[in-house]
Amino acid sequence: MKKTFILLIFFGGFVFSQNSSETQLGNLSSIDSGLTIGGYGEITYNDPSDDVSEIDVQRLVLLFAYKFDDRVSFVTEIEFEHVKEVYVEQAFLNYALNENLNLRGGLMLIPMGIINEYHEPTTFNGVERPSIDGKIIPSTWREIGFGIYGKSNALSLRYQAYIVNGPISYDGDYKLRGSDLIRKGRQKGAESVGSNGNFTAKIDYYGLPGLKLGLGYYSGKTQTTDQSIDASQVGLSMVAFDARYVKNRFSARAQLVSASLSDTGKYNLFSGKDLGSKASGYYVEGAFNLLPLENTQKLDLFLRYEDYNTHKSTDDSLIINEDFHRKETTFGFSYHLSRGTVFKMDYQSKRTLLDDDYGQFNMGLGVFF
Repeated sequence: MKKTFILLIFFGGFVFSQNSSETQLGNLSSIDSGLTIGGYGEITYNDPSDDVSEIDVQRLVLLFAYKFDDRVSFVTEIEFEHVKEVYVEQAFLNYALNENLNLRGGLMLIPMGIINEYHEPTTFNGVERPSIDGKIIPSTWREIGFGIYGKSNALSLRYQAYIVNGPISYDGDYKLRGSDLIRKGRQKGAESVGSNGNFTAKIDYYGLPGLKLGLGYYSGKTQTTDQSIDASQVGLSMVAFDARYVKNRFSARAQLVSASLSDTGKYNLFSGKDLGSKASGYYVEGAFNLLPLENTQKLDLFLRYEDYNTHKSTDDSLIINEDFHRKETTFGFSYHLSRGTVFKMDYQSKRTLLDDDYGQFNMGLGVFF
């Protein structure tokens, strides 16, 4: 009875969403001047086998972009999570030096992996984002910084490089832990502590038909409110490789990420935490559109496999927690009703290295305009 009720709720939303706007936010370079408004949102239903189910307006994000002239533009996104939480997801100023080189400053997304930059619900399969993009890359990961970005069509390269504020590890409390690394340390631009400047960069290659390749890098130290406490900071470096491929009705993507943390032994000793010194993981995904290419709608059947470990190694006497080595298989469909709307349904099988198995059924509605 419970599932029948939930299905009726989602079917009603499914029918309603077919009448939503098909306009997506375009490239600001194509706009002479003025204000552009966009946004995205997700309503999700999760039914895990080992817990109670949840139905949630998971997020609603409103985007406002203003182009002052040919060189200067400002972009901001205001995010409402679970109806009751409000965040600024992005807020940055762009200045175009020329057609290939731009300056950017403000609250920006860290260019790492696929989902952290492209996380609108119509851009990925699965009701929930890949778990790697949460446990290792703590999406949506954004910090305040300044740098350059641009592209070279001659080389088929897009590039970004920024000096940014890092995640916080100590503010009177120790923030980081073994299960999800730096996720609890995201400062999100909210009265951020700025004890150290970090570096992040990414190069994307788009020179082969249907294929996009990305390589992201991050290096620096976590932030602290008291640098006199030697054990309040850890060093962080992260590398992520990603690939996306589309040909006719077939699409695929993959991601590989590796993170190293230094001084975790001292951090754990003083904090009582269980932060690991290395983490890594990957996922591979394939999808096939069952509808003809000439249709405006798409029905993608997909399968994704993830293997990630936030305790790949540990410092000093900390014992590796095998529960932090997790494997997940997700399969289902994404029905794109129009360019900016999607209805999703999938099932996830999750287990740890200790064979702690459980499953989860998911449904979701998503819009992006």
